[in-house]
Amino acid sequence: MSEEMVKIVRYDASLKQQWDEFVGTAKNSSFLHRRDYMDYHSHRFADYSLMAYQGDRLVALLPANRDGSVLYSHQGLTFGGWIMPLLHFNVVVMLRVMDAAVEYLKADGIETIEYRAMPHIYHTYPAEEDLYALFRHGAELTVSNVSSTIDLSSPLHFNTGAKSSVAYARKNGISVGESDRFADFWQVLSQLLRERYDAAPVHSLDEILLLKSRFPGEIRLYTAEKDGELLGGVVTYRMGSVMHSQYTAATQSGWQYRVIPAIYNHILHNECNGCRYFDFGTSNEDRGRYLNEGLVLQKCGMGGRAIVYNTYKITLR
Repeated sequence: MSEEMVKIVRYDASLKQQWDEFVGTAKNSSFLHRRDYMDYHSHRFADYSLMAYQGDRLVALLPANRDGSVLYSHQGLTFGGWIMPLLHFNVVVMLRVMDAAVEYLKADGIETIEYRAMPHIYHTYPAEEDLYALFRHGAELTVSNVSSTIDLSSPLHFNTGAKSSVAYARKNGISVGESDRFADFWQVLSQLLRERYDAAPVHSLDEILLLKSRFPGEIRLYTAEKDGELLGGVVTYRMGSVMHSQYTAATQSGWQYRVIPAIYNHILHNECNGCRYFDFGTSNEDRGRYLNEGLVLQKCGMGGRAIVYNTYKITLR
């Protein structure tokens, strides 16, 4: 099989079932790569996802979108890169897939590939064949964002400050648990992002509710409340053996009651069954050049240690 030539095909809706079945058995995929997740924002991104075949056999997928002469491994996803099967696939096949994709893209006017590699913690089996293929094509590292991750097989304890925050929240009668109050949390989140960063959540309330309805077991909200008032929350994405923090926010009163460490303490001790890692997410701006040191130290205080979310650029000649 490895001797057969690789053919690249553009994804279209007629291939949805084949795409999703492949995602379901791949060694480095999650619900983010299913079409019911990717296509919710099809109005924002011009989909240019690729499917690689050897003979009649599908061997790799690349969730992607196009903007002019640039191909992005999908901008609407936390991370992207080639999705690969566990069996009958190796670095030799990956090189042929990348070679074929590059030729296909050059022929269609693509001049640059922006490739967001998947951090290794999201692999269910080692899957860095793509990183070697990037090297072989002269890829340049252009973005490096630092995330903070807990290895749940041997977690570090909360430091003194984080423990104190959890105890303070408990002492003040803060109630923590899973919630369906997405609308209330989205008001808190939107206000926080607007005041601090003049920004808005990546997902609108309607979009997150749609995705929650499609992936109820993977997308969850945990909140802290006092006397019925929502003081803060964390939205998590369950991606294979990783629990990922997608959104975190609190009201001014919530920060005073130190509810965020309390929420994370609840999640880590009660909601991560079957998970290998808990990923707090990145703490950067300006493509990784600015590090929010206060945020990183808060995550480190709860046991997080660094992994990186890297983006590479290939200039096609």
